[in-house]
Amino acid sequence: MGLEWELESHSFFVCGLDAFMNAEFIAMLDYLERERGIKREILLEAVSSALLSASKKSVSISRDLRIDINSKTGEIRALANPLIVETVTNPADEISVNKARAIKPDAQIGEAVEVEVTPRNFGRIAAQTAKQAMMQRIRQVEKEMIYEEFKDRAGEIVSGTVRRFDRSDVILDLGKFEAIMPQRERVVVEDYNVGDRLRAYVVAVENGIRGPEIIISRSHPNFVRRLFELEVSEINDGTVEIRGIAREAGYRTKIAVTSVNEKVDPVGACVGMRGSRVKNIVRELNNEKVDIIRWSSDPKEYVLEALKPAKVKNLVFDTERKSVQISVDEDQLSLAIGKKGQNARLTSRLTGWEINIDKDTSATTAVEQKVAQAAQSLASALPIDDEQAMTLVKSGFTNLEGLRDADVSDFVDILGVDEAKAQEIHAAVPREAIAQ
Repeated sequence: MGLEWELESHSFFVCGLDAFMNAEFIAMLDYLERERGIKREILLEAVSSALLSASKKSVSISRDLRIDINSKTGEIRALANPLIVETVTNPADEISVNKARAIKPDAQIGEAVEVEVTPRNFGRIAAQTAKQAMMQRIRQVEKEMIYEEFKDRAGEIVSGTVRRFDRSDVILDLGKFEAIMPQRERVVVEDYNVGDRLRAYVVAVENGIRGPEIIISRSHPNFVRRLFELEVSEINDGTVEIRGIAREAGYRTKIAVTSVNEKVDPVGACVGMRGSRVKNIVRELNNEKVDIIRWSSDPKEYVLEALKPAKVKNLVFDTERKSVQISVDEDQLSLAIGKKGQNARLTSRLTGWEINIDKDTSATTAVEQKVAQAAQSLASALPIDDEQAMTLVKSGFTNLEGLRDADVSDFVDILGVDEAKAQEIHAAVPREAIAQ
């Protein structure tokens, strides 16, 4: 129900003075106080102020003009306090002593006397002015009520229904009030429709030029924090603490938890029986992946936990740059980095360390060293150069013993030498090696 319709539906705003000065006006005040929660004293004050400005040009005497509204009957009067003089020279501020004594028998020159100056056409003026004044004051009061009710609620979760869209911003109906979810606070993979029921995190209540605005978010990391606090009783009572959250809204969140009670498993408490607790949160987040890890004061343990399920081979910390070089097996590389680097980024945000992940080359290096050693051994024992020795090793002849079954033709084929050179190499193989 719109405010304009509510006020127009009451007849005193379209009738004359008699209708305006009856119980209909009081009924309207009762209605607004009951339905909108606005005290009648506030509305009466607004109407009085508006009527005072509107009636100054219509009254005969305007000195110390005031508007009196009877809160029980709705009767409205304009009252002034002119000075009593012998001869009137300023009709707006003065009254003759004879007229004054007709109102107050003991009136004396130089005093002020209260006089009713309600104009004859005051009903029509009052009706229109009161309507405008009440509409303006109601809007102002409602804005003040929004700010007062929500100014201390930043950080809470609220529920509402999608009412409309303002470009890319979502306007949520919270009941008495509206909240705005700017595009920057939306989850990029979520679609919203008018009538959808949503829960969101109150980021701030801003009292700006256009009045108070309740700014809400579904993408803020603290939205996940508050969901865990509501879902996990151990977090609510302080047994389990959330020590860090990193989030890419709509895709993945990493949350680090610890317990002040060594008998309570913080990860298990957050997961719940058969995953019931975390499933409720994931459902609210529209199946966003949530990794719950155990927080540790040891950076090495913390980083290892944050990178799970990837298996790490080696970590090298640079405390000055606050970075860590991580090595993983080739089959773990994509898992550790994550889709488009997501796992590495979230781990970095969560732990506060710059994360650099590379493939582990230690095994490859060890093999290369063994190959080089074998080639060097063959080159020193046989009439061949280093390149020919390496060719033999790569062909499977890694030691002298392996050459005992080789024929002269094998050397010709593998090394590309003539038969004379092949015979020379074959003859150079130590007899004791062949005998072994």
